[in-house]
Amino acid sequence: MLALSDRTDGPSLLAIRGEAHPGSGSPNSFPLGTRETGWHSHARGQLFCIASGLVHVRTRHGSWLLPPQRAGWVPPGEPHSASISGVMSGWNVFITPEASRHLPDKPCVIGVSELTWPLVQRVVMWQGQEPLLPEQRRLTAVLLDELCRAPHEPLHLPMPTERRLLRIARAFLAQPDDRRTLVQWATWAGMSSRTLSRLFMTDVHISFAQWCQQARLVHALEKLARGEPVATVADALGYATPSNFIAMFRRSFGESPGKYFSSNSRTSNLPGSAGGSTPKWQI
Repeated sequence: MLALSDRTDGPSLLAIRGEAHPGSGSPNSFPLGTRETGWHSHARGQLFCIASGLVHVRTRHGSWLLPPQRAGWVPPGEPHSASISGVMSGWNVFITPEASRHLPDKPCVIGVSELTWPLVQRVVMWQGQEPLLPEQRRLTAVLLDELCRAPHEPLHLPMPTERRLLRIARAFLAQPDDRRTLVQWATWAGMSSRTLSRLFMTDVHISFAQWCQQARLVHALEKLARGEPVATVADALGYATPSNFIAMFRRSFGESPGKYFSSNSRTSNLPGSAGGSTPKWQI
């Protein structure tokens, strides 16, 4: 049977729910929890949301993070891989290439509106029903409108392509608490600080300092999603005190780490959250 993510026929939107059922052995349940996926792509565009944990997605455009209660978007045919940490449940919406034309042409993370949740619940319940009724087609059109209007979240970490910049970026990601200055990094890579600044802005479209802060946020979110204390995360990133780290986090996301990862029951209320098996889905 052709996977839902690779069907180009049928309804413009197909939605399914995924859950982690340790030891269930069900052939139809997709293993979430904590795992890695290899590089792959889907014929349909993929929108996915999780209720807990964190997903770190890597693409040719860089990497980005998907925390709870946000939605990740991967356009049709876009190669990607993912690291899944502590994800127990979530949902996927697969969108035909034609309908995806109205959505971003690059992977991103978007906010999820209050209206999006009940619409996704409806679409999940239609799994296997074809053709859709006229009122169902109208609801899918509303859901597409909501997705097109959704705000983007600052969770993308672009990677430079220039050889020397990429060397710096990889070294920094290996040790995000490194506090070398721009001048020191430039010397280490064999270029002037002015050249480093100019090339980084041209290649990545943000300053080197902004990129370093974004990289630290990526590292922090991964650690926080694994349940590490804020004080431990702050120390690992080289902050003098936890309050300094919390202030930086609040400036970037508008709320404290604790509130950012606070539980939300909306995803767990989707159909199929208890009992039975769920169709196979892949991030």
